[in-house]
Amino acid sequence: MVLSDADKTHVKAIWGKVGGHAGAYAAEALARTFLSFPTTKTYFPHFDLSPGSAQIQGHGKKVADALSQAVAHLDDLPGTLSKLSDLHAHKLRVDPVNFKLLSHCLIVTLAAHLSKDLTPEVHASMDKFFASVATVLTSKYR
Repeated sequence: MVLSDADKTHVKAIWGKVGGHAGAYAAEALARTFLSFPTTKTYFPHFDLSPGSAQIQGHGKKVADALSQAVAHLDDLPGTLSKLSDLHAHKLRVDPVNFKLLSHCLIVTLAAHLSKDLTPEVHASMDKFFASVATVLTSKYR
């Protein structure tokens, strides 16, 4: 999915508003994913999956860092996320649908915290961005 210039502007603007909360928001989205879609827990049998746990917070930071890198390199998502794609496809073997589920929960979390800024246009741009990230992360499954 190709991000338009307007999409890129929206993504950078909303991610700028996320700012220092990125790790916390990503952790919240992960917890929301585990609660809403219990099958996603199978990839984390060694984690304390309760909301706010240190392991959820730590993985949330990893997700946020990867998304921040993606936002910083919107014109080269495949290059930016290549190692992460290899990890999830070949080592972790994460079911690709889980990226879509997490994307949904990320949007819900952004809406909960930044409702005034998440206009329909920004929401659509973030959907496209997360879909693009998911596509890149699953590209090495083929």
